Amino acid sequence: MKGTTPEGARDEREAAFWVRDMFGRVAHRYDVANHLLSFNIDRYWRAHTVGRVRHILDRPEARVLDICCGTGDLALTLARAHRGLVLGSDFCHPMLLAARQKADARQARTALFEADALRLPLRDGSVDLLTVAFGFRNLANYAAGLAEMRRVLAVGGMAAILEFSQPPNRAFAALYNFYSRRILPIVGGALSGSRDAYTYLPESVRKFPAAAELADEMRSAGFAEVSYEYLTGGIVALHRGVAG
Repeated sequence: MKGTTPEGARDEREAAFWVRDMFGRVAHRYDVANHLLSFNIDRYWRAHTVGRVRHILDRPEARVLDICCGTGDLALTLARAHRGLVLGSDFCHPMLLAARQKADARQARTALFEADALRLPLRDGSVDLLTVAFGFRNLANYAAGLAEMRRVLAVGGMAAILEFSQPPNRAFAALYNFYSRRILPIVGGALSGSRDAYTYLPESVRKFPAAAELADEMRSAGFAEVSYEYLTGGIVALHRGVAG
């Protein structure tokens, strides 16, 4: 496991710069493109994730953080289920602005701040639940990302990683790969005005570690009770682990 490798990026610094710039360019159309391209199934994936961590959200005093929060969809879904404050962070300013507009419109109990997920401005052991939806794959260094997640989680706290995966069924995987490599760049590019962003998406999924490998890396990073489940035929996988 290393990290995302956008075309042309020579090191982690350039990879992070490319990802930040790319998301900044598509932020204004990001929600429209995502919901359309996923046929709105992305809403179910987030709701399912919230259901899996509800035992933590039911505690009013639980400290909750959603990293790589983008336009805030998961942070806002968490906030609807939690009586306490939900923190959300992202290193792309235009995405955070979009998230802030949505949070204000819904009067959500959220506090958003700009930060790199590899260097969070939080104390050790200061979070009870840390989530990330479709953002972990974009980190410049996956091992460093897991280490930082483990650092800010309190002992017994949970990490939940919702991320694209490769379907285990070969026939379904072939159909999905055709859609993501041939259809998605055209439609996503037309909707967002940035075809390279939606060419990067399937490539980043293709290069991303398999679900079982990510689970092993979570264990190596100090997480216990690690598990994962495939959703929608394995298009995405939800990983969970408890900080030991």
